[in-house]
Amino acid sequence: MTTSGDGQPLIPQPPATVTALRQAVAQITPAALPAFTRELDLAADQSRQASDLAPLQRFIAQWAVHVHIQRQPNLAKEFRRWEDAAETGDAAQGRRAASAIGRILDDAHAALGLAPR
Repeated sequence: MTTSGDGQPLIPQPPATVTALRQAVAQITPAALPAFTRELDLAADQSRQASDLAPLQRFIAQWAVHVHIQRQPNLAKEFRRWEDAAETGDAAQGRRAASAIGRILDDAHAALGLAPR
């Protein structure tokens, strides 16, 4: 991931489009591109099968939140720290980690004007 020494976002938040989000993911978390592509294919298939745009809308919201978090080095570091704590800690630490992760995700949804998850 590209780093910013002053804690500023690495890139501006892109528009919530597949193309813009793919470019942002490629720039700030290139290792996530295979997951992005797999999940896009799955969402597109689900949308076609159900004649419903909801799977694609969920995909775009999920990846907009991912970019929102990962483009901010300090926030991304905190998010990873809580993910690690959730995996390696006891039950009480797991609950604290889940709460912290939920707060970060809720804040990202709010910042992007998305409905709460």
